[in-house]
Amino acid sequence: MTRNVLNDSFKSSATRFGSPVIRRAIRAGAIAAVVSGIPSTAHALHTGHDLLAATRAAGTLLPGRRDRPGVAAGLIAHAVVSAAWTGVLAATARRHRLGLLRGAAAGLAIAALDLGVAGRAYPAVRALPRAPQVLDHLVFGAVTGALLDRPHGTDQGTTWTTSPGCSEL
Repeated sequence: MTRNVLNDSFKSSATRFGSPVIRRAIRAGAIAAVVSGIPSTAHALHTGHDLLAATRAAGTLLPGRRDRPGVAAGLIAHAVVSAAWTGVLAATARRHRLGLLRGAAAGLAIAALDLGVAGRAYPAVRALPRAPQVLDHLVFGAVTGALLDRPHGTDQGTTWTTSPGCSEL
């Protein structure tokens, strides 16, 4: 009997925290990684600076490329860094609601860590205008937090908060 209870408990946890949660995190991180570049892109357009400077600078984060910035390397580095921070935010969101505002605050904390560490160690990152980079991180956190905070879907196409007869309210 105890074995069945433990087995059912494990299955419940696997269903609750399994692939739908992972898919949600991947989706949130991918969307946030794309839209988070809007502030620095808008700044570059407005000031006439190089649109790909931040992407090239990110490329120097990869091992062996500190002095060799590049767009392809930058895209890879951005994807890896975004995936890592998405994992941190997704793990946090499992215990605490993030939402837009807490996600934005997390984005500012990520900016302090990323730009503080990378800014000291990588000249190409240090050379970037600071404010647009901070705003990029803020957008990343806000979008990720908001998307991770969306209610889980049900099999009837409604959310768990609006499902008829929902006992979780």
